[in-house]
Amino acid sequence: MSRRFEGRREDARLLTGQGRFTADWNLPGQLHAHFLRSDRAHAEIVSIDAAAALASPGVVAVLTGADTAAAGLKTPPPLVRYPGRGGMRIKVPHRDALANRRVRFVGQEVALVVAESAHAAQDAAERIGVEYRDLPHVVDAEEALAPGAPQLYPDIPGNLCFDYEYGDEGATDAAFGGAAHVTRLALDSQRLVGNPMEPKACLAAYDAASGIYDLHVSSQGMTLSLGCLTGAFGLPEERFRVRPIDVGGAFGIRSDAYPEYFAVMLAAKQLGRPVKWVGSRAETMLSDYHGRGAKLAGELALDRDGRFLAIRFQWFVNAGAYLSQPGPLINTLTPGIHAVNAYRIPAVYGRHRLALSNTTPTTAYRGAARPNVAYIVERLVDEAARETGMDRVELRRRNLIPKEAFPYQTPTATYDSGDPPGELEEAIGRSQWDSFDTRRKRSAARGKLRGIGCAVFIEPSGAGGLPKEEAAIRFGDSGNATLYVLSGPSGQGHETVFPEIVAAELGIDAEKITLRASDPGGPALAGEGTIGSRSVMAHGGALAASAREVVRKGLDLAAKELEVAARDLEFSGGRYRVRGTDVAIAFEEIVRRYSGASPHPLDTLGSIPTPRSFPGGAHVAEVEIDPETGEIDVVRYVAVDDCGRIINHALLEGQLHGGIVQGIGQVLAEHCVYDRASGQLLTGSFMDYAMPRADEQPMFELFDHSVPSPGNPLGAKGAGEAGTTGAVPALANAVIDALRPLGIHHLDLPCTPARVWAAITSSERK
Repeated sequence: MSRRFEGRREDARLLTGQGRFTADWNLPGQLHAHFLRSDRAHAEIVSIDAAAALASPGVVAVLTGADTAAAGLKTPPPLVRYPGRGGMRIKVPHRDALANRRVRFVGQEVALVVAESAHAAQDAAERIGVEYRDLPHVVDAEEALAPGAPQLYPDIPGNLCFDYEYGDEGATDAAFGGAAHVTRLALDSQRLVGNPMEPKACLAAYDAASGIYDLHVSSQGMTLSLGCLTGAFGLPEERFRVRPIDVGGAFGIRSDAYPEYFAVMLAAKQLGRPVKWVGSRAETMLSDYHGRGAKLAGELALDRDGRFLAIRFQWFVNAGAYLSQPGPLINTLTPGIHAVNAYRIPAVYGRHRLALSNTTPTTAYRGAARPNVAYIVERLVDEAARETGMDRVELRRRNLIPKEAFPYQTPTATYDSGDPPGELEEAIGRSQWDSFDTRRKRSAARGKLRGIGCAVFIEPSGAGGLPKEEAAIRFGDSGNATLYVLSGPSGQGHETVFPEIVAAELGIDAEKITLRASDPGGPALAGEGTIGSRSVMAHGGALAASAREVVRKGLDLAAKELEVAARDLEFSGGRYRVRGTDVAIAFEEIVRRYSGASPHPLDTLGSIPTPRSFPGGAHVAEVEIDPETGEIDVVRYVAVDDCGRIINHALLEGQLHGGIVQGIGQVLAEHCVYDRASGQLLTGSFMDYAMPRADEQPMFELFDHSVPSPGNPLGAKGAGEAGTTGAVPALANAVIDALRPLGIHHLDLPCTPARVWAAITSSERK
């Protein structure tokens, strides 16, 4: 995949400190806010004494749950709009912007101090006295669903907020009944903290004359925040101006608008002054919505020839104390869409239960449950190969969906395009899989264990809650173009790739094109933000469609200038040419000649049907383990990916690199841990929560295996999460392969040195 890196347009600005992140914005007369948070997992609030805080220097106000409740703030509804098992409707617990009468997890917002400075607000918060009455708590999903577990809400019995099923239970049971072999496996996809470089922050102002809230905030797109804000305040979108400018990492956890924002906005309205809040890293760990947190049980049925007959799942998802907007959807509907992964499996059934617990809510995190599907399926395939004595690569070859079968109808969805067998063969060849035994022997000679693992995957990307995605192109007096989309860039390179897409269509220099993403001052657009690996497909596709409409409009203008009929013109290389002659006029000249008009006759708002595609790939990881310490070294990583038509190789490589690293982080290091006895978060800082480091990563070998998608104008597929979806199962399989000679066939994630060493030591004792 490697191509000469030509740079990103945004890099010079961001790398020289000229980016404008939320904390960099200030408004005249602004106040500063600080949150007092709960130190209890579950407790009644008996009383709050804010007198000392109010008397502190510089303090303007202290808000509590009584204030936010009196304001009538509502709970933004989750994205689930479909019934569950037996017609069950999702049960959504109410959440006040500030805890009212009860706290349900450590880190929940209890009070908001507003002062003339951030230090004054923080100092005053420490003077607030809160009397609690502790209640029983539960932090584990299965324990929360067990009879007799502490109840978080009287109107949600058994802590079960949603019970969802997909597939055909009867057909699946019948297939298992006739199977020659059944493999069973239970895995834990541990809770993770997204930890973007930029902590949560917001700057809110309220204009009493217009009734409009103005909000600078870290977000993955204006429309995502607007959905939460309208739900919370009960006001139309026109009453909010959301300004996500530069965002320092998002990874799915910035797709929600958090309760802190609502409280800060309410304070700005009540006090008549802008209010700014910038969270700390400790608050990020405590209160940013977490990711994963699911227990995955799977069963795979095979016939005597190793053909897959059926697959069955049972998930227990820890939703936390409240529901995020995307969390319930990505843990129910999304996994069902690609439950068979990349395989021909005639029958599938899954049941996913979402449990409420006294923990921070969970939401979408890079991959948004898709790595869980790949993880459980690919581990099942490896274990089935071991149990049946088949070669694990051959077992995959026997069951992968062939390229010629696409579009392929699975029991739950239709995959648009792909080539899983081709991806696997290329990954096997590029990784020198067939000579692995030689490398394993060399490692053994040095006292090391060596393993290799592969994973093939297909995942859904794109889609959204609206039927179309819109984009606009406007032309200024200079003749330069400005693009408007609803994306929420947070490091992907949108300022580079979207102008490139339009420049290629119009035949002009990309440097003459400016991107305005999620601009509240731009034209009203329909669509979604940057979620689900959709931006190039959806926003880029809408821009391509808009640019083609611009070219069509330009035909009439060019015909007028050249005094010919529009049907006699052709457009190529940025010029309208009279067919069969050298008579031509440049597109840019047309733009300039009509630059005085308002609106410009070439201004265009275009749209495409909301796209969905199914990217896929095959990844191979190779590891070496020191049995004396349990330390794992990832010595090689090969990724073959089908991301559809590639628009910018350098940006694609960056997305895959980042995704793979976050997958490696889950497998080897990251783990968000709550103490069962106290409900306290034990991994509340980087002293306790391990993050992947640059010096621990191998050189990634990335290769294209592109099959364009027929579902959008660019033929593109998603790429932002593919690295993670492939990395988790590939690396997990490699670790187990290294440990198999010791009789170790399962290890819960993360595979930390301590956990690996303990498994090795235990196996030696046996």
